[in-house]
Amino acid sequence: MSDFGVQIADALSHGLEATPPTITGTGSLPSYFDVSGLARASVSAAAGELAALNDAKQVVVHARHTMQWFDMTLRPVGWDLPAAWDAIAGDYAASDGWIKLHTNAPHHRAAALAVLGCPADRKSVADCVAQWTAADLEQAIVAQGGCAAELRGLDAWAQHPQGRAVSSEPLIHWAERTVEKPTPLSLDRLRVLDLTRVLAGPVATRFLAGFGADVLRIDPPAWNEPAVEQEVTLGKTCAGLDLKNAGDRETFQTLLESADVLVHGYRPGALDDLGFDAETRLLLNPTLIDVSLNAYGWTGPWSGRRGFDSLVQMSSGIAATGMEQSGNERPTPLPVQALDHATGYLMAAAILRALRVRASTGRSLQARLSLARTAQLLVSGGVQPLSDALEPETPADLGHEIEDTGWGPAKRVAFPVTLDGQPPQWRHPAGQLRRHAAAWAMR
Repeated sequence: MSDFGVQIADALSHGLEATPPTITGTGSLPSYFDVSGLARASVSAAAGELAALNDAKQVVVHARHTMQWFDMTLRPVGWDLPAAWDAIAGDYAASDGWIKLHTNAPHHRAAALAVLGCPADRKSVADCVAQWTAADLEQAIVAQGGCAAELRGLDAWAQHPQGRAVSSEPLIHWAERTVEKPTPLSLDRLRVLDLTRVLAGPVATRFLAGFGADVLRIDPPAWNEPAVEQEVTLGKTCAGLDLKNAGDRETFQTLLESADVLVHGYRPGALDDLGFDAETRLLLNPTLIDVSLNAYGWTGPWSGRRGFDSLVQMSSGIAATGMEQSGNERPTPLPVQALDHATGYLMAAAILRALRVRASTGRSLQARLSLARTAQLLVSGGVQPLSDALEPETPADLGHEIEDTGWGPAKRVAFPVTLDGQPPQWRHPAGQLRRHAAAWAMR
């Protein structure tokens, strides 16, 4: 059994302990790494922090539902979910190995096609990719502003400058400042300003929204996430602001000044360029709990690189290990985007721990996490025989309510965490981005 729970508890630290959850049910995800253990440990960490903050008598984590919530949870009634991937996204054989192209965002798709110089169909892309080495194509697409990752093994990643940098980073990097006085705050009065995109940050803020927080997600005018909006917007109000526009910048500053928590996933320096660097944020709001994430870690040559869960799996040796262990001829990733989901629940745990620290000591904490460091946590558990898959879903796995989403009616898998017997209460159904005003829902 992996010691993920011990490592996470050490990372949260600050002299406080969480409330140990009761784990019920069984279930695992088929993987050559202990994905199931990582899922249970990360959800349990968030649940334990939630219970401690609320002085709950009992917190329960359902193992099977935990595994299900590491994937898509919405079950449409009379309509279909959109495709999860762009038509040309995926793995391609280069002249010397494999490379993944991540093209879900239109500008990332345009960057890859600009480098390849080919039509936007899979055969043309495959023919062009085959003329490149994986390393050269990865570098060219990244330089063009796109997203790609060469398939590397565990040893290659461990020896890579970025792999070495990540191995020296803590699972959660904390910074702190002392404010004038302790600031007690219950979760049902918490204001969370959410500047995150697919998928880890939205998982964190979705958890907080389900247990009382007022989560306001802000997106720029042109950004869309059609394949996951049904998942990442649950429980939140979703507004649009253009931070290059003076009026919208003023609105954002007002929201920032009145927020309790800021969660953001911009690459290092991006908020600085918009005039909201770390020092400015804390000057505007001295008690702000500031939690951020990126893909490839906060030090090393790739600290500013664009990335997603599937790309980090390619870079860090996870997809190569799956390929080797299974005997497959193609990269074999984890069965779910476990790096995203686990990092999201770790972010939620960090926010809740920071709230308790601020309430008891007056110290305001900032935390940084990354998908690559979560990947290192997973890999630290070692390679294992392929675990069993979950049993097929049954109606008992689903909640009783019909959710009126912006796409149509749907049911959703029951959430894995209950607090004193109560499941989360989502104030808002899932819906499209930018459908609300840029204002707090609770006054």
